[in-house]
Amino acid sequence: MHEFSSESRPRHAIFAAAAFGADPYVATAELPAAADGVESWLRAVALGGQGRYAAARAELRRTYRLTGDSALRSLADSTEASLLRQLGWHAEAAISDGRALAGACDSGTSSAPEVRVVDTEVIFVTRIEAVCDALTGLAADALGTARPALAARLLERCRPSLEACEGWRTRLRWHWVCAETALAAPGTNLIERSARDHAAAAVAIAERCPSARHAVKSRLLLAAATAAEGDLRRSAELAAAVAEQCREHGLLPLHWASAMLRGGVETGSAATRAAAEAAECARELAVRGGRLRSDTGVLGDR
Repeated sequence: MHEFSSESRPRHAIFAAAAFGADPYVATAELPAAADGVESWLRAVALGGQGRYAAARAELRRTYRLTGDSALRSLADSTEASLLRQLGWHAEAAISDGRALAGACDSGTSSAPEVRVVDTEVIFVTRIEAVCDALTGLAADALGTARPALAARLLERCRPSLEACEGWRTRLRWHWVCAETALAAPGTNLIERSARDHAAAAVAIAERCPSARHAVKSRLLLAAATAAEGDLRRSAELAAAVAEQCREHGLLPLHWASAMLRGGVETGSAATRAAAEAAECARELAVRGGRLRSDTGVLGDR
């Protein structure tokens, strides 16, 4: 049983534009209440992208109440994991991603892998893409708990499912985590291509997709990969452009991340300003329900 139809599709498109569209800041501000599980998941994704963590978590609880579809619930679990991961809680995120993988692989479902769980002109998601979301999420969780070899194995396990995916979002996310794995374990050959190659591939995909948020994150990852190759000046330029795009679209989590990167690659007063900007973003994220693990005093305890 699926929650989209010819009647619901126009309403779903409103929510999809906020979650995966070109102007997420305006679209998210104008969202109505969700009427079904698809709208609720899309609404949670949009809220998370703006750093409205408490509201996003509350919406994901609604998603669970509004749907019994195991694939859509898997997407909700993957989204919950992403919110945790953005704040540095990778071990906790792995629990949600594990639940997401179990739901996406639910043998009790009658839905074929290619059946669309979410279907709009801006974004569609099939059951097999929910599997990929969970696997790439688990790989990112492994990175955050200092297990790059496990991350690489999970990314490789994802590859056959990835080849069956038609949408842009799943492939883009896979390149993100490949780039992050290469950055986390340089010189190990765990990932065949360089971090910069994977980041550039993500940017190329993002430039052809409708999502401003995915384009901004891809450019931020390219800035990080550029820094890792030693070109700090170019990295700072790319990160500054990302920061401006974050302000334009209200992407507070990515704004914080770009400020953190600029604080590391800039020098002198520019680095000081970037650090202050990151601190201000962190304070605002806390107001919105986002407790950064690095601000709790437990970083390094696990």
